[in-house]
Amino acid sequence: MPIAHSAVAALAIVVGAVYLFASTKSKGCLDPENFKEFKLVKRQQLSHNVAKFTFELPTPTSALGLPIGQHISCRGKDSQGEEVIKPYTPTTLDSDVGYFELVIKMYPQGRMSHHFRELRVGDYLAVKGPKGQFRYQPGEVRAFGMIAGGSGITPMFQVARAILENPKDTTNVHLIYANVTYEDILLKEELDSLAAKYPGRFKVYYVLNQPPEVWDGGVGFVSKEMIQTHCPAPAPDIRVLRCGPPPMNKAMTGHLDALGYSPDMQFQF
Repeated sequence: MPIAHSAVAALAIVVGAVYLFASTKSKGCLDPENFKEFKLVKRQQLSHNVAKFTFELPTPTSALGLPIGQHISCRGKDSQGEEVIKPYTPTTLDSDVGYFELVIKMYPQGRMSHHFRELRVGDYLAVKGPKGQFRYQPGEVRAFGMIAGGSGITPMFQVARAILENPKDTTNVHLIYANVTYEDILLKEELDSLAAKYPGRFKVYYVLNQPPEVWDGGVGFVSKEMIQTHCPAPAPDIRVLRCGPPPMNKAMTGHLDALGYSPDMQFQF
């Protein structure tokens, strides 16, 4: 009898330890109320005004703790030394343990852009989160349409990766990604890699305002016709996500409304 009791007690301790580990692991490193500092361990310049920043998490097995499609708030100082806080979406997922990455486009007059321009390996970035209204359960829709402009690609990339890399999720993803020039396309290599790896489930259509001479994508601004051709048709089991500059978001809302996408079929990051 004492052996049985000790076995039960031992099992209870093991179960408790497993539960504690699981709950600690799932919690992640973020704090929604307070900024936490993360060390920059790598900075890779991708173009004249775009860089990828890799930040270290406390341990090699730590996860950031960011639900799919949500973002973090980053705190820095502008050129005048004034504090500035801006939201960003990491391009990494919680399955990428030990680190997280931000792909940042730095604008000449951008207040937070100044902070990232000055950031060097070994410096720390203050981060708070998660934040955002987007909620997703695998398989809750048949397909996503995505319309992104410029740096609005980062939440789309994060959501697409999470869907496609989950073997239990069969959701299809159709992305329209608009930019001014070819050089402005962020994460093109990664997006093309997803399209090659998941040809039946992920499609990307690039649109450029100023395309190169040889170009097989869309030209100009994203039109109703482009949405009709490259996004899933309105239906109760589809959703269209949009993220871009405010004028683009406004225009896309008008197009989607006119094409019959109800408000509950649309989500704006």
